[in-house]
Amino acid sequence: MPICNCLTGIATNEWLSLVTSRQTADDQQEAEMGLRANPTQRQRRLGMELRRLRTAAGLSVGEAAAAAGLGPPHLGHIEAARTAIPEVKLRALAAAYGCQSEPLIEALVAMGQATGRGWWSDFRGPHHSDAARDLAELESLSIAHRSFQWVHIPGLLQTPEYMRTLFVGGNPEASPAAIERFVEFRLQRQQVLTGEAPPRFHAVIHEAALRMQFVGPHIMRRQIEHLVELAKLPNVLIQILPFRAEVHPQFSAPFVIYDHSVAQLSTAYVEHPNTSPFIGEPRELHEFDTEFNKLSEAAFAPVPAVIEPKFYTERDSLGLIQHVLFTL
Repeated sequence: MPICNCLTGIATNEWLSLVTSRQTADDQQEAEMGLRANPTQRQRRLGMELRRLRTAAGLSVGEAAAAAGLGPPHLGHIEAARTAIPEVKLRALAAAYGCQSEPLIEALVAMGQATGRGWWSDFRGPHHSDAARDLAELESLSIAHRSFQWVHIPGLLQTPEYMRTLFVGGNPEASPAAIERFVEFRLQRQQVLTGEAPPRFHAVIHEAALRMQFVGPHIMRRQIEHLVELAKLPNVLIQILPFRAEVHPQFSAPFVIYDHSVAQLSTAYVEHPNTSPFIGEPRELHEFDTEFNKLSEAAFAPVPAVIEPKFYTERDSLGLIQHVLFTL
């Protein structure tokens, strides 16, 4: 597809000369800088979105690169998240792609300019993976979290005793110091729910998670009581999916949907023992969104924020929680 330069006021030969000189300088700059070996989830997502916009516009890498004054290899590295993109180049690409959504463009610019530094930056080393820090950054940037858990209480709702038991069971060879570092990291993550402008947090928790016995009764009792306390927060909604629910989760692994202020940039996170992928493809995101809505509709009514002393005659999440507490 030919690149239209009728709005630039530059003659074709002059424009081609300018593009060539820009690409040469750009390629030289690329050669002088190192490429990222381990891009973050945010950087990968930015590259993925730019590639999606280019594909939707029907432009080749070469055509898009020329429109933004980039060398094709450089644009390839940008889309693969191996290198950064200056704001002016990103806006030039958005214009070439015909993107007219200012919220999306501004969100992409913010993603490109973000340093990725936060409290999670202090947790490096063999005990905290890049994915764990990516997750913490994603949680801090999302306007809402929608979580479904089969077996465990969601991490942001766990008590220190509960999470410590999980970490010891899952990392039997870890030192006590490493376990405490894991606990500290998760406790730091939890502060997102009570900080300034906290995200909305909607959890659908299977009844099985309340009945698991890998923690002692006293730890589970405290954990369940903690759920009831957290439900009082105005931004926290907790539902219980009972065993008797006539619905079966489509996905075998727990997942969280992180809603971005620009819906197109939302992300699903799937827990897996070996790798926990971040998913941003629209079709797959739609499947997770549909699944969560289905589970929420099948679950009991949310734990109320204000609990009045009364006899519960209707089945709801709080009633099931009280029943489980009574049996512990």
